[in-house]
Amino acid sequence: MKTVKVLAFTSLFWLCACEKTEPELAVFKEQMFVMGTIIDVSIYGESEKKSQKMFHDLLKDFKYMQASWSPTRKGGLRRLNGLIALESPFTIGPGIKDMIEHSTQLSLQSEGLFNPALGKLIKLWKFSQEELPKGPPPAADAINKILAGNPKMTDLVITGLILESRTPDLAVDFGAYAKGYGVDKAIEYLKSQGVHNAIINAGGDLRAIGSKGKDAWHIGIRHPRENWAIASIKIQADESVFTSGDYERFYEYEGKRYHHIIDPRTGYPADQSTSVTVLHHNAAIADAAATALFVAGPKDWQRIAKKMSVTHVMLIDKNGKIFLTPEMQERLQFTQPESLDITVVSH
Repeated sequence: MKTVKVLAFTSLFWLCACEKTEPELAVFKEQMFVMGTIIDVSIYGESEKKSQKMFHDLLKDFKYMQASWSPTRKGGLRRLNGLIALESPFTIGPGIKDMIEHSTQLSLQSEGLFNPALGKLIKLWKFSQEELPKGPPPAADAINKILAGNPKMTDLVITGLILESRTPDLAVDFGAYAKGYGVDKAIEYLKSQGVHNAIINAGGDLRAIGSKGKDAWHIGIRHPRENWAIASIKIQADESVFTSGDYERFYEYEGKRYHHIIDPRTGYPADQSTSVTVLHHNAAIADAAATALFVAGPKDWQRIAKKMSVTHVMLIDKNGKIFLTPEMQERLQFTQPESLDITVVSH
């Protein structure tokens, strides 16, 4: 059977901005570049005036998230990491507390394969900066020095709003979590404004609620190297679709590709997967799980998925073989299934 390497997920999906399905209803769409990616927001069934106000509010919120959660920009996360290095207890805000506690829980469930405490390692690889790295990878001695400290999220102890770190070697990087968390917050805002039908797509990772009139939000999954959709998913009520892939942020040096998904066990980019797509009702969980399962690879992803209570998964290994859970198989529609090497596996 012919094997095709499949890397989902980019921002290919079918939306008709302002195309009326009923005389009085329309889809209004806004595009903004923030948090290092293009964010598309589409709202169905609301007035243009109300939609424009919500677009304005969301842009302000996303800019605040970008400033607060970036490990390099002056803001809350950079302050957090600076205070951790001082080895003294300090006060944190309720927002960052929620992110730390939730991401710690997800890290434990993933057996540490999702590990936001490895901020120093991400910085060493220069993937925390907005520009892609250049030149040779970090020296092995520098990588091993960070790994020897074994930084993990459980080293952060929170009492009330007081945080204390058990190690000064820890630095937080929410790169595999913040996008999903931010999309969740944006959807919560739209719901608070009475919106029942909308989709927020952040660089191909998204959460959608409701539908587009009589039609479901239809999400296309495209081939990573060619401009065509190999599969699609219809969103049911309120769901998120997130993908981690080796094509999202990478650079090449002396003919070898180095991507941003670092295996916490080795300190180097995980090399057994090319893409993992997760469907889940919570975007933050889908974001973290996609990263953890990518690192787990074809050997261990089923065990980690079970621990993280993730049931809808598609993993593509380095040879292009596609692994699906039965739940994901029921939801995916492949355009050319006969050309793909697909295996359905249960938990």
